[in-house]
Amino acid sequence: MNEIITFADYYHNKVMLSFTDHPFSRLPKHVWVVCRFHDQWLLTQHPRRGWEFPGGKVEEGESADEAAKREVFEETGADIDRLHYIGQYKVIGRSGLIIKNVYFATIIRITQKDDYMETNGPIFIQYLPKNIKTYEKYSFLMKDDVLTYCMKKINECYLVSPPVKKKKVDAN
Repeated sequence: MNEIITFADYYHNKVMLSFTDHPFSRLPKHVWVVCRFHDQWLLTQHPRRGWEFPGGKVEEGESADEAAKREVFEETGADIDRLHYIGQYKVIGRSGLIIKNVYFATIIRITQKDDYMETNGPIFIQYLPKNIKTYEKYSFLMKDDVLTYCMKKINECYLVSPPVKKKKVDAN
């Protein structure tokens, strides 16, 4: 199944998202990593854009998986325990074409650093707000349906839901 979900992003660019294996490019130039550290989400604080999950460009000679690990460490000081490819999306915008791999990572440890590259370092939050699009502190990257669809996929595949309380049934 090669289902592609199409929608407009925060800036009204056309976005195509798929949870299949690299539907748009085997060599994407960008990565975005949804990070979980214990029972918290790990984001980074970009000085201009706001709070967002770590990510960035794939450097020359580097795989997308390697770029994901490097970007997470550079922007948060975190070391990835497990990295899972979630999907890939393509943005067709005014400034060109961007193809980005999306990953889910569980973090094993975080090291405090003197320099978090182009960010102000890690942010830890318990829950992502349901109405995240209305919060100014979050980056535009967090305000379109890429996050919505990816979080649904992550919840289905990687996060264990708490047990559902069953009602007591009266035997009489």
